Amino acid sequence: MFRMAAAALLALALAAPASAAPPPRLKINDYAQLRTPLPYPYDEKADASAAVDRALARARKSGKLLLVDMGGNWCGDCRILAATMELPELKAFLSRHYEIVLVDVGRMDKNLHIPARFGVKDRLEGVPAILIVDPRSGRQIVGRAQVAALSDARHMTPQDLANWLAQWTR
Repeated sequence: MFRMAAAALLALALAAPASAAPPPRLKINDYAQLRTPLPYPYDEKADASAAVDRALARARKSGKLLLVDMGGNWCGDCRILAATMELPELKAFLSRHYEIVLVDVGRMDKNLHIPARFGVKDRLEGVPAILIVDPRSGRQIVGRAQVAALSDARHMTPQDLANWLAQWTR
């Protein structure tokens, strides 16, 4: 009984952020203020496995969380997220708390071994799909139920995106 209760508490602790760093306050209110054209953030020819391995090694060394951003250049929500993450206030915040790697998943038909590597065996529900990985385990996804939470990024404000990304930080 004690072991089951301890396991349940551990699962809750890993799923919920303990004391997240406060999100940066962004100076823009809507996406019309983003730089245009929006970036094409995903390298379609990159070796995704090698890129994730390098980013995970950096995360372990730095003690930061690993943020795996999976999407495609065809995806408006992915491009909005990428442009928002490039805003100076958010970019500085993210670089303090995350090692970031972008993975092109094509039209949900490419590099799908990356989410599977971290335990997401089902089909991605949408993109951008964000995996926040604890580098200590190398496989533990923080907030597993929210992998596709930003797949409708265009209907969130830039500040909402910053708040979502901040919730996992320590």
